[in-house]
Amino acid sequence: MNVQTAAGAPATRLTPAQRRAIVAGAIGNTVEWVDWAIYTTFASVFSRQFFPSGNPTASLLSTLVVFAVGFLMRPIGGAILGAYGDRHGRKKGMTLTITLMAAASFVIAICPGYDTIGIAAPVVLVLARLVQGFSAGGEFGTSSAFLIESAASGRRAFAGSWQQVSVGGGVLIASALGTVLTSFLDDAALSGWGWRIAFAVGGLLGLIGLWLRVSVPETEAFAKVEASGQTRANPLTAMFREHPRAALRVAGVTIAGTLLYYIWVSYMPTYAHVDTGIPLNEALLANTIAVVVFLILLPFGGLLSDRIGRKPTMTAFALGFLVIAWPAFHFLDGGFGALLVIEIIGMVFLVGYSANCAAIMAEQFPAEVRTTGIGLPYALSVAIFGGTAPYVTTWLSSNGYRDQVWLYVVAAALVGVIVYTTMPETKGKELT
Repeated sequence: MNVQTAAGAPATRLTPAQRRAIVAGAIGNTVEWVDWAIYTTFASVFSRQFFPSGNPTASLLSTLVVFAVGFLMRPIGGAILGAYGDRHGRKKGMTLTITLMAAASFVIAICPGYDTIGIAAPVVLVLARLVQGFSAGGEFGTSSAFLIESAASGRRAFAGSWQQVSVGGGVLIASALGTVLTSFLDDAALSGWGWRIAFAVGGLLGLIGLWLRVSVPETEAFAKVEASGQTRANPLTAMFREHPRAALRVAGVTIAGTLLYYIWVSYMPTYAHVDTGIPLNEALLANTIAVVVFLILLPFGGLLSDRIGRKPTMTAFALGFLVIAWPAFHFLDGGFGALLVIEIIGMVFLVGYSANCAAIMAEQFPAEVRTTGIGLPYALSVAIFGGTAPYVTTWLSSNGYRDQVWLYVVAAALVGVIVYTTMPETKGKELT
């Protein structure tokens, strides 16, 4: 759906059908990511349920290792489910990913703890998280391709921003669940059974997302490829053979974005609670408010990118984190107000990455390998840099290197500056 105007300029008005597709895709993606985000939101609460509880820090680190292990499945999911989406369509791919994610959440919700079934408890947790990682690995590429292919050519970043709005919406719902449960349940009830409610709610929301995805039509771009017989028998091989530089570019674009995203959006509340003693409900409330600001700004970030380009908005994101890295961690001891300010400033800069990433990645590939081309390189970077970010931050803090965590952020931002200033501009590029 890359219609040009009569004067040759990219179309900037979304049709009613395009709007419906974007809304359906975004809502389905939101409930998919609720299930993923709930794990980190409640990591410090349920860690002692699945691992021996003698050392709380060791239990939390073990739980975060499982978090990282889930990320190891994301490249596999990106490759297998991405190829599935390129062969059988975006709609079927998105239906499969949400089914897997919701089922794994239900399993975690009902799994007995270590004190009841011993070593089987962490084994079940690991297996469920592997399934969720596999699902998440296929989700990003498929949903990104779906949204970008459903957009007017001059509104691709705007449409793609809703992929991240929906991811942030999932984080927001998970954070809100955390705020409600930690506010109304005492510590014993929360750690005993309260956290299970969150996973069960996530699974139920997944059923709603499944219904939405079953009802949405296939994209025109894939339908044309399928009708012309151009679908590839092996999209993964075709992607590596024909588009290696584009795949490397997707991986490079992701490094800074995923690491900083997971530190600020997913793990900052747990980090602040464990490391500085801020009450968990206050840390989650600060996170919830900051995520709301982030979600409101994302579509405007997409509109800005569609107007001035991908490179300047992405570069501003990376430069912003170079500036705020040291003060963010230095002043984190200041309580709720300081945490809220730090979270919001980081979220504002993150808009530069999150509003752009789906559009930039989709613009690198033709339709017959698009979901694979987005999904696998993105998932590899997320697994290496995003999945390990909470563990690395916790390890540094608990081993006397808390004052050096900001250097970890600076290193990621520097990589981002290099990649974003040297990549080609894809604003206005015609999709094939």
